[in-house]
Amino acid sequence: MPRGGAARRPLVIAAAIIAAMTVLRLVYASAIELRTDEAYYWTWSKEGALSFLDHPPMIAWFIRFGTAVFGDTTLGVRFGGIVAMLVTQLLLADIVRRLTHDARAIVFAVLMPEAALYYGLLMAKVAPDVAMIPFAVAMMWSLVRLAQSGDGRWWLAAGLFAGLSMLSKFTAIMFAPAVAAFLLVPDWRGRWLRSPYPYLAVAVAVAVFSPVLIWNAQHDWASFRFQGVRATANYGISLRTIGDYIGLQFGLVGFVMLPVVLTGLAMTAWRGYRTREPVAILLSTAVLVPFAYFFAKSLTLRVGDTWPMFMWPVGFAAAAVNLVMLSRENRSARLIRSSLFWGKTAIVSGIAFVVIVFLYYVVAPWNFLGKIDPVGAESSYEQVAARAQAVLDETGATWIATTDYRTYAMMRWLFRGRVPVIEINERGRFQDFRDPGIDRIKEHAGIYVGREPDNRSSLWENIPAKREQLGRVERRWRGVLTDTYVIEKLTGWTPELSPPKDSPLFWWRVLAFLSLSPLAGRGLG
Repeated sequence: MPRGGAARRPLVIAAAIIAAMTVLRLVYASAIELRTDEAYYWTWSKEGALSFLDHPPMIAWFIRFGTAVFGDTTLGVRFGGIVAMLVTQLLLADIVRRLTHDARAIVFAVLMPEAALYYGLLMAKVAPDVAMIPFAVAMMWSLVRLAQSGDGRWWLAAGLFAGLSMLSKFTAIMFAPAVAAFLLVPDWRGRWLRSPYPYLAVAVAVAVFSPVLIWNAQHDWASFRFQGVRATANYGISLRTIGDYIGLQFGLVGFVMLPVVLTGLAMTAWRGYRTREPVAILLSTAVLVPFAYFFAKSLTLRVGDTWPMFMWPVGFAAAAVNLVMLSRENRSARLIRSSLFWGKTAIVSGIAFVVIVFLYYVVAPWNFLGKIDPVGAESSYEQVAARAQAVLDETGATWIATTDYRTYAMMRWLFRGRVPVIEINERGRFQDFRDPGIDRIKEHAGIYVGREPDNRSSLWENIPAKREQLGRVERRWRGVLTDTYVIEKLTGWTPELSPPKDSPLFWWRVLAFLSLSPLAGRGLG
């Protein structure tokens, strides 16, 4: 490895690129209005619940941290994700530094995320995955420290970060096969199976995860049953969902980056299992097993766009380490040159693509994707909120009702507590939520804001309110019509905040199935 200034120069360049890309993410986070899921998670941050039906509570805590600094602004909501990206890069840098002591490999490890759209730009979009990623990488970092030092206390750190990962999103459990292989395949398995530390690590992880266990014990294990439906659903073979999964990996990881990372992972797996090298086994298994699992699931249902994103940072570390190992194993000069060329090409082309996407959303006035644009499809709710405010003023109504969580979340976000907002169905989502202001709802008129054709749903047969249609409002983004909403006046009824669990106003099982249909839109991930 070059010494002195020659060794530091690529690191300085990488640090400058990371600083520039961080500014880009800050601008994006400030300029682009919240998507519906982000607003939904923001509503969680305003509640005191231990956990939630859809996910564990960590994302709510991330948002609470950001809004404590920047207030209830788009930057405040998203700030935790920007910090998570930087923490992830620092951990990747240290993992690769410890494994290679090669500045070039460190540069590859920290710039690969910048060149992948999901991380280089969309880590600014808060989701449970964004909260999980730094903790998951920290768990891997702890196990690398364990492998290098032989100090069993690093198992406890790994258990801590595993618990925090699970406290962020349940899919963290998909790293379990990698940890099991790390423990059992190398020659050290006898030592660690006789040691108390791996078992204590499990206890630490369970203790950290206990808020979710407590909440579920109090609520009929609702989160686990909800996710169980999603994990076992089967709609039959669908070429569309397979294409969605593969296409999303290319789009969010990179059209050049994805093959580069998968090649590095395959070579790392071969190296690790052939020589029983613990870290190579850990890093490769942590990505290849979830990747294969999601591919298998994509045969029969739509894999959410964010679901596999927790695993790729580990893949970046493995790919960066592999570039160094090729030289150390005296592989052919042609293979080494080709690997370096494609690695550099993936980074340069990937960062250029991220910048282009940033400019499209922040600067350009056009809509090239029409209704399928992922940002445009969830934008311009201000148009709906403005019309709702006008109707509230005209009618004297004091509260807003919705029948889907997206509209509910955006109305809560845009009205910021000035008007109580209630989702009158899907009440299983809102267990342990605080009183939304029932004194301003009971015996007062409200307005219903709903996307067509939800206003004609059979759900209304269970709601004895008197309804009077007051008008319609369109939601448009860059001139393209996205949705049409109806606004109705509701009188003679007070919504039930805690309906029986067998009521169509409560059902959680229906929510799980609806979010997984191969023809469904994007769910919560």
